[in-house]
Amino acid sequence: MNTTDLRFRSNRVRDILSLFHEELDGMYGGGEVGVFCEMLFEAFLSWDKVRLLTSREQTIDQSDLLRFHWALEDLKQSRPIQHIIGYTDFCGCRIAVSPDVLIPRPETEEIVNWILHTIHYPLSTIHLLDLCTGSGCIAIALKKAFPKADVTAVDISPAAIEIARRNAENNGADIHFVQADILDPSFLLSPSSFHLIVSNPPYVMEKERAKMQRNVLDYDPALALFVPDDDPLRFYHAIGIIAQKHLDKEGLLAVEINETLSEETCALMREQGFIPTIHNDFRGKPRWISAKKKLS
Repeated sequence: MNTTDLRFRSNRVRDILSLFHEELDGMYGGGEVGVFCEMLFEAFLSWDKVRLLTSREQTIDQSDLLRFHWALEDLKQSRPIQHIIGYTDFCGCRIAVSPDVLIPRPETEEIVNWILHTIHYPLSTIHLLDLCTGSGCIAIALKKAFPKADVTAVDISPAAIEIARRNAENNGADIHFVQADILDPSFLLSPSSFHLIVSNPPYVMEKERAKMQRNVLDYDPALALFVPDDDPLRFYHAIGIIAQKHLDKEGLLAVEINETLSEETCALMREQGFIPTIHNDFRGKPRWISAKKKLS
């Protein structure tokens, strides 16, 4: 079938859904295609799941049908659904995304939820730092959970900072953004002490490219993904130095990690004067490390 014919086919909802499954089930699986359709109908027509389920015989406007046509074409090219609709949901926050930032993942939500159940500082005194903030999703979720907290978020990319700032504004989160390279030895921050430092830094080794899916390789920014094979822990080394300078003596450090380098990352943290703990994600894979300073 020539997919350019989609705009001329029936504009009935049932037929739109059927065509998406015909064209995409072999690529993604029927369950995921169903989720794509739900997300597209919500983004394009503001329909919830119930309305989509009960309106299969309804027809939509030709202009809206064209939007579904281009969405189908994009999905066939492995473009992430989040880029097609322009946003994703993360810990109850709507986060705009683009090729300039990583799409927030469910594993990162796990880290945030764990933090929310772990830290118990008085809300009027807590200072939080998010390194390599990207879309700002972690910083925003933490600020929404702790409205009185002072939150600072850092990224090297001006484009990422702009997206993160816009996301913060759209979510009513007052966050201080800093555009800086955390690998720079002269990197310093104000305030000088933070109760929590969290980061999802680049950690994918160049040699792991061959294992990655096209929707990540072609659409996520390489700057936020990859590290050299001969220095894969460079960001954790820098984060450790920053934490030694800026983490409160009773504070908590939490970092997302490469599952294949969990023990090496722990060893580095021990060398830098921390007591680390590895945490598994919902798939049972090592996904993040929490750490505290050794108290002499």
